[in-house]
Amino acid sequence: MNKYEKLRAKKNQALEGAKQDISNMQTVASESYRVAKVAANAQNIINDIDKKFASVTKLDSVDVKFLFFATALQCIRQYWLTNDSLRVGDQEASKFVKKYVPISLAGPVPYDAFKKEGFIGNTGISGANHRYTTLGHDPLLGWIFGTANILTDTVTKNNFLLESYNTVLVGNEYKICEATNIGHIFLESVDRVQKDYKDLILAVMKHAVHLASDAFTTMGLPIPIINSLSPDLSSKLLKNGIDVYSVTRGIAVSSFINMLIAAIHGLFYNPAQYSSREIYEVKTRKILSYSNSIASASNVIYVAISASLGNESALKQLDVGGILVTIYRLITDTKFINQVKEEFLEKEFHTIVMGTDYDF
Repeated sequence: MNKYEKLRAKKNQALEGAKQDISNMQTVASESYRVAKVAANAQNIINDIDKKFASVTKLDSVDVKFLFFATALQCIRQYWLTNDSLRVGDQEASKFVKKYVPISLAGPVPYDAFKKEGFIGNTGISGANHRYTTLGHDPLLGWIFGTANILTDTVTKNNFLLESYNTVLVGNEYKICEATNIGHIFLESVDRVQKDYKDLILAVMKHAVHLASDAFTTMGLPIPIINSLSPDLSSKLLKNGIDVYSVTRGIAVSSFINMLIAAIHGLFYNPAQYSSREIYEVKTRKILSYSNSIASASNVIYVAISASLGNESALKQLDVGGILVTIYRLITDTKFINQVKEEFLEKEFHTIVMGTDYDF
């Protein structure tokens, strides 16, 4: 290669480099213009992505069928499991416990006492109200006060002064014999436990057995906190079967239905149709939230109308457990959907801003 050809090769190489630089500058300018355009129309782009998310997570015909099925199951549950259903009488519960539990644990407890033995004062405790007027029957506080009552053969009322009474075992039931105070009860309880810690274990076990036997009876056990704040309200709830058993049962069965629907709906997930499992789960969560809301709303409306028409037992149909599950689902599902939506918006917007890859 002569000198002239070398110079021409260098010139061509320089021209190619210049062309590449110009092309790169055009690419940068074009990309800058595109990004500037994206920035200027950011709100419109976000709105479009928002619409895309709504379209992707919109309930289709299959989802609507799941929604109707889930709602039907919840309504059937409400109709079948009323607050006063699947219960036993006090005597039946007592016989069952005595049949399978040692007599040392199945015997009477002092906080069941309402009759008197040599005591003439007015205690305010009766057979009809002792479940919500004595702390031993409180599902939470009862583990403290009920256990102490068993250790000391006493009964403590559910009021500000914590009125307490000594009891005496007459035959097969405890009867109130004299007044005492909560301080003396706790001191005596500590003293007895210090002498023999096994007494505490037996007292706790006996309390647990008694609560378990009371829970499924017609009168039931009062709802914690409400029972402490307002015994009168607790009394009204108990009379309508709204107690620990009916509420926890409603929560458990409603949650089981939700889990069943979620599991079956999850089997219809198609990776080719949805960008991620989370996107599909948004639809599942919508089905659960909508079905629970419809069922709970219809239940509240039915109870309200029945009560206004003079049905005194209308509250026995109120699905408190299901309503609590609905509130929980609305809070948690809304939080999950918003989180997935936020991630979807960020991912889509990032893709639009970054554009296609280019090489300088």
